[in-house]
Amino acid sequence: MQEKRLVESVLEGNAEAFEPLVVPYRQALLSLALRMSGNIEEAKEICQETLMRAYKYLNAYDTERSFRNWLLGILMNVARQHGRKARPAGAGVLTPLSPEDERQLRATDDPERDQRQGELKSMLLDCLDGLSRREREVFLLRDIEERSIRETAQILHSSSVSVRVHLSAARRKIKDRIREKSPELAEGWK
Repeated sequence: MQEKRLVESVLEGNAEAFEPLVVPYRQALLSLALRMSGNIEEAKEICQETLMRAYKYLNAYDTERSFRNWLLGILMNVARQHGRKARPAGAGVLTPLSPEDERQLRATDDPERDQRQGELKSMLLDCLDGLSRREREVFLLRDIEERSIRETAQILHSSSVSVRVHLSAARRKIKDRIREKSPELAEGWK
């Protein structure tokens, strides 16, 4: 496994091996940081801090586990800390992304599809305001980042049961908000 060799190389003192270790995950880290912060500059800061911590604590990484999930777990902790510093107590963690941030995050060759997806994502992020911090984290990791229940639990240092409970509550609240805000989208739902 290439990752394991790179980790071992970094731990043996080869700092240059860290770059190829993390490059495959930079987009995923930026994507999640941007969704958590709602601001591209703050997302970049969160990513930078995540990579610095990953380098500093690489000796604590268990090579039998997913490196990507380990990085995402660090990012979630960093994003929480940034959120506490940057926002007053009780303020929501997520804010809708600006159209430019959304374009920068996921540019494709179909501008119309990008616009529709951007509008839907913006509405979804708006619906996330009613969720607790844990519900938002679980929803983002499970339904937006498409992590499995097990992976989500590992990233959040939680149990699979807790992830399922928070995910169910988040989905129910989002569905209720969508019904409230855009009944035409909710037609046909039970």
